[in-house]
Amino acid sequence: MAFLADALSRVKTSATIAITQKARDLKAEGRDVISLSVGEPDFDTPDNVKEAAIAAIRRGETKYTPVAGIPQLREAIVRKFKRENELEYKANQVIVSTGGKHVIYNALLATLNPGDEVICVAPYWVSYPEMVALCGGTPVIVSALQKNEFKLQPEDLERAITPKTKWIIMNSPSNPSGAAYTWDEMKKLTDVLMRHPHVWVLTDDMYEHLTYGDFKFVTPAQVEPNLYNRTLTMNGVSKAYAMTGWRIGYAAGPLELIKAMDMVQGQQTSGTSSISQWAAVEALDGTQEHLPVFKKAFEGRRDLIVSMLNQTKLLECPKPEGAFYVYPSCAAAIGKTAPSGKVIETDEDFVSELLATEAVAAVHGSAFGLGPNFRISYATSDANLEEAGKRIQRFCASLR
Repeated sequence: MAFLADALSRVKTSATIAITQKARDLKAEGRDVISLSVGEPDFDTPDNVKEAAIAAIRRGETKYTPVAGIPQLREAIVRKFKRENELEYKANQVIVSTGGKHVIYNALLATLNPGDEVICVAPYWVSYPEMVALCGGTPVIVSALQKNEFKLQPEDLERAITPKTKWIIMNSPSNPSGAAYTWDEMKKLTDVLMRHPHVWVLTDDMYEHLTYGDFKFVTPAQVEPNLYNRTLTMNGVSKAYAMTGWRIGYAAGPLELIKAMDMVQGQQTSGTSSISQWAAVEALDGTQEHLPVFKKAFEGRRDLIVSMLNQTKLLECPKPEGAFYVYPSCAAAIGKTAPSGKVIETDEDFVSELLATEAVAAVHGSAFGLGPNFRISYATSDANLEEAGKRIQRFCASLR
């Protein structure tokens, strides 16, 4: 009898974590590594949020919390959804978990049976199909191609739906591509979903506040209110509030689903950190004055790295609407030889040789289900990005 669970054979290690660890190892060896592999804002948590956490500690808010979250945070989430997304929920329709990943995992664990299918749009966040598989479901990959700006087309969604489809996971703005759906684009997708009432929608809105120019964020149940009763709208404070380490994700949806997720979480982790929850109350209810500062900085960084990547003949980099990632194609580099003598046959070869040669860490697109591309996170300083851009240009020029 094997000791480890058979389920582990269905799951791969996170490529983003693996690349980040390789970069750390090279740094430990003394290399001047620029890591563009981590999806984490380089800004500090806003001071008002930190002060709220300190105040909570001093008040003695250090005990176990209700599994689904403290009432004050659930009410703040209700206000947030009404204020920003035109969605009406009651507090008992809200759950707070230890990060957005925990929310998604709980939803899948609470609903999937063997044979159930979950549509994942490639390029996808690396964890979506792995969580589906770990929970006993079958990930169904539908590609959103670069020629379509990495956005799912309605006809492709229609073809992917079967009687076994239980969920579609949607992510706008997207990790890894930064692509985001306009109202009209989202409406075409929700029109398809309205024709298939057995399909539920799990929408990952973690990058909601990080859109640029005149782009206006929308979420599926906002665009199509008739999807309200089969949509789980997930969000969190990690990206927009630079609170990745505080580990707060949240979601709202139909009461029956939230109760099921509450039961799963109750036997899994119980409630998340009490201090983090009080900090999240302030994040959602307090001043939002940091957001324009974050957005301006990220938009400038996006423009910088897109320009530098497109200055090499071997790369083609679209300009995304949101998040803090770009997803350039390295198709023109396939078949060329790196300075090490290695022939670049895949996007994984490209990023591996880039790291070895120029000490720039990026993540290969095949890890996100669509290549030959690679993901760069521009959540770092302008100086780092400019230096990284020069190194990438030098690397591409060295390929023969």
